[in-house]
Amino acid sequence: MDSESLAAAGLLEALSRASGMLAELRHPFARSEPFSYFLPPAGARVGTGLTLPDGREVRFEVSIAASAGAFHIEGSITAEDETLFELPRKSVPDIHDALALLDDYAGEVVAPAGRLIDQQLDGIV
Repeated sequence: MDSESLAAAGLLEALSRASGMLAELRHPFARSEPFSYFLPPAGARVGTGLTLPDGREVRFEVSIAASAGAFHIEGSITAEDETLFELPRKSVPDIHDALALLDDYAGEVVAPAGRLIDQQLDGIV
C-alpha cells in the first residue's frame, strides 16, 4: 500500500473511532441518534444528537476537512442555536497530526457530556 492509501485508511479509522466514541453517548431521559456526513469538497463530520424530553436537540460533534494544504479540525457541543462547548478550530499540515488531533477533540467533546446534559435537563424541571 502506498503512503496516500495508508493516509486514507488512517483517516477512515480515525473517523470510525470518533464516531464510535460519540455514538456511545447515552442518557436515560434523552433519545440518542448518531450521525455522519461529508463536508464538500473534502471533509467529514461525525457526532451524536440527543433529543431531550422537551424536544430540544443537543449535538456532540467533531469534524475534519482538508483545504489550502492543511487539515482543519473542529469540535463542539450545541443545544439548538446555543453553543455549550466549543474547541478552537485548529489547522495542521500533516495527516498524522490531524488524526491525533481528531482523536483528542473527540475525547474532549465526550468528557463534559454527562454534566452538560444534566444541566439542560435541570432547565426543563
